[in-house]
Amino acid sequence: MLLLDIEAELSIWEEGRAVWSEEAFPVAELACHLTLWLQSPAAAQEGFEFDSMQADAGLIRILGSDGGWRIGSNFTPDFWTSPVAWDVLVAEIKQFDRSVRKGVAAVGFEPSFIPEV
Repeated sequence: MLLLDIEAELSIWEEGRAVWSEEAFPVAELACHLTLWLQSPAAAQEGFEFDSMQADAGLIRILGSDGGWRIGSNFTPDFWTSPVAWDVLVAEIKQFDRSVRKGVAAVGFEPSFIPEV
């Protein structure tokens, strides 16, 4: 599957510093899963857990809290980003999707296999 073969460094930033980074992360697959999650009618009420054939389940999680939406991982249970509003989260996911699609096109592939947000 082509989605599994497109990897890049993925980092989570908090207040201007990288707090988590993975060098060979299946970014195209993540972009696809995030887009499908956002397209779900219940997305704003349900969390997201990245379930990949290549990465461990729960490596990337997005959960709603009283203060907003947080990003974390099952592998670093004590770390969660500061909460952000739903519209901020959606804007960041859209930016990630555009970045992945642009990167896929830059290496010579048509990015249409990744759904647009």
